[in-house]
Parts: sequence; structure tokens; C-alpha cells
Amino acid sequence: MSRKILLEHDDVPGIETFDVYRKHGGYRSVEKALKTMSPQNVVEEVQKSGLRGRGGAGFPTGMKWSFLAKPEGVPRYLLCNADESEPGTFKDRYLMEKIPHRLIEGMIVSSYALGANTSYIYIRGEYMWILDILEKAIAEAYANGFLGKNILGSGFDLDLRVAPGGGAYICGEETALIESLEGKRGNPRLKPPFPAVKGLWGCPTVVNNVESIAAVVPIVNDGGDEYAKIGLGKSTGTKLISASGNLVRPGVYEIEMGITVEEFIYGDQYCRGIANNKKLKACIPGGSSVPILPAHLVTKTAEGTDRLMTYESLAEGGFASGSMLGSGGFIVFDEDQCIVRNTWTFARFYAHESCGQCSPCREGTGWMEKVLNRLEHGQGTLEDIDLLAEINKKIEGNTICPLGDAAAWPVAAAIRHFREEFEWHVTHPEESQKRNYGLVLPKSTLV
Repeated sequence: MSRKILLEHDDVPGIETFDVYRKHGGYRSVEKALKTMSPQNVVEEVQKSGLRGRGGAGFPTGMKWSFLAKPEGVPRYLLCNADESEPGTFKDRYLMEKIPHRLIEGMIVSSYALGANTSYIYIRGEYMWILDILEKAIAEAYANGFLGKNILGSGFDLDLRVAPGGGAYICGEETALIESLEGKRGNPRLKPPFPAVKGLWGCPTVVNNVESIAAVVPIVNDGGDEYAKIGLGKSTGTKLISASGNLVRPGVYEIEMGITVEEFIYGDQYCRGIANNKKLKACIPGGSSVPILPAHLVTKTAEGTDRLMTYESLAEGGFASGSMLGSGGFIVFDEDQCIVRNTWTFARFYAHESCGQCSPCREGTGWMEKVLNRLEHGQGTLEDIDLLAEINKKIEGNTICPLGDAAAWPVAAAIRHFREEFEWHVTHPEESQKRNYGLVLPKSTLV
């Protein structure tokens, strides 16, 4: 069986409560860090572990922490990004719902390492029931002396608060999250200055994902070197994967980095293959914003080597024949799924969620949605396919935040790998409508 670290004891009744979590070894990392380690020691262990950000970018967490400015007399903040809005991603939700104290324990140790005396968990507005779970767990941590003044007699103080977002995908971007937390509209900021220098209320700030912060617990408990032994190369430790789509057993899985993609899809302890005995058509391995891969590039790289569940292997070949591990939103499509329809669905999402601050994204996402709408509903032309490619070039790399890239990459990859399917929608408009809806829509209903 795959080794469980973050989701250890997730099936234990009552593990969401302080008493049960404590009986199963909870808060040992807080005791170890505050009683036997300096803040710098904790940072060094995280650096040794090789932990990379689990929210999508995969930037080394210890390195990010080391960038934090430490001016005298100025407060520092740790913000947990629990605004899990990437389509296809739900692993943070599972962790917070099942083992909330794991995140709180990680927040305490991480705040100690960074010298933050006030920290926040910024949770998406649609997770209101989880907000209640977290607030109950935080109250238990306060009641048992793990939050508040002089924690465990160490002299370290920490106030931890949960802040609900307003339901905007853009607030998953760290500077937009900071703007929202300050009570402003959640628009991304121009960088530099980076949050590590000028973040929340103009003070040095670190923003980390839920899974990243939770991973600090086993790193401190067992040591960074031990954590680094799990995984492969620069992809160390375990990773939570949100598996969805046409799978026999979708769900949240904790995998050791380095297993093959084929094992994850077809293995008995994981997804157990494609549902209804269908064939694999395509896969999006890291959430809706990463490039889609056709079946022949899902389990094998273009060079014929096994595709692994690591940052490096999934990216092998660049965007020509690779993708990204991203947030771990693993979406699988069987042979009956329409790539054009799926791409249009994603484009609608990004057009709706664009904050409108950057013209290429504001206008470009809207144009992509309209053109894909035409193609999907049998009103497109072959020139529209090339038009989509041109729109992508105008968006990618030309926006303040990565939302523009997130909108452009899926469309570009879908055309690159499934162009013949886009062309089929142009040359067989009535058949494509019947296949998707069982009827031919009158032109008057089409935008």
C-alpha cells in the first residue's frame, strides 16, 4: 500500500476533534519545534525536505520562506491559501474536512518558523461548512494551550483566524488573496514588490497552500532528510491527488511521488482503470489550467519512457508533448468524451472569472469562449481554429497574473493534440450537435 503521511488516520472516528487527534500523535511537531528548535532550525528542515508548493506552481517552500524580509519592529504574516477554486481540484477540501487539526498544527509550526504572531486561513466562500469545522478546531487548540499567548511556555504567541473569501477564482492568486483579505476587490498586484517584502498591510508575508503547510508537520516530526527520502529526485514526499472523470474509483489519494501514471490510473489501490470498460482518450493531470494530454502521452513520454507522477516527468517534452503536475487535479476522459465541449466549458469558466484588470485576459478570454461556442454548436469555420491559436498568443505571457496563461494553455493544447476533432465539428455540424445533445439546436438559440 502507498504510504500515508498527511491523510494518516483519516478513517479514524472523531479524528477531526482535538482529543482524538492528540491521541494519535497530533501536535507533536509543535512541542518539538517550540521546545527544542529555533525558528531558523525549522526553516532549515523544510529546506532539507525539498518540499515544493502543493498549490500548483511547485516552487520550493523552504526557499520561499528564506526570502521573507525581517525588518525590526514590523509584523510578519503567514497566510494559508485555502481558496481551492481550480476546477478538478478538491484535495485541500478533503484534508480540512477530515483532519482540520493537521492544518492548524502546520500553521502553528510554520508561523513560529517565520516569526508570525498573527496568521490567517483564507478559505473560499463556497466552503462555508468547512469554515465551521476549522473554527471549531481552532477553538479547541486555543482551549488546550496550542494557540494564544505563550504557547507551551515558549514565549511564542499566535492568533489564528479564518477569513472566508467572496467566491472568486482570482483570489487563489496570492496578491489578489492579500487584496481581498485587506477588504479590497481581489485584483492581483503588480510585482515587484513581492509579498515577502510588502504583502498584507504592507508587511512581509508568506502565502502557502493548505497541503504545503500540512506537510510541515511530518517534516518537523521526522526531519527534512527523512521526508526527502520519499519520492523521486526533486519531487520529494507525498502528494495529494484529486482524481475525477471517467474512473472506476475517483477520489482523493495520497501518493508517493514517482509512481507511474499507469499505476495510478489502473492500479487496484488507486483508480482501478477507466469506468465502464471504456478506453482512455485524454487526461488533464494538474487541474483545468494545465495542458491536456492525449492517451498515448498520458502513460508514456514522447521518448517512450514511463510517465511518472512527478513535477519533472509530467512536464517532460514541454508543452509540445508534456503537461504539469499543477495542483494535482487529475481529470480523466474516456473515448466518448468531446474535447471541444470540454475546452469550451473551461473557456467559459475563465472568461467568467477574469478580474478584467488586464486587457489581453479580459478581452481574450471572452473571445475564446465565443469562438469555442461557435465551434461546439456547429456554427464555426476552419479559420476559427486558427483564430483561437492567435488569441492564445496574445494572452499568454501578457497579463499581471497567471490566469491569462491558465486560460490559454488548455485551448492551445486541445487544438495541438485534437485538431481533427475541432475540424470535425466544422465539417459535421449537425452530427456534432446530435452527438452532444441528441437534437439539432435551432440557430436562433445560438450566441
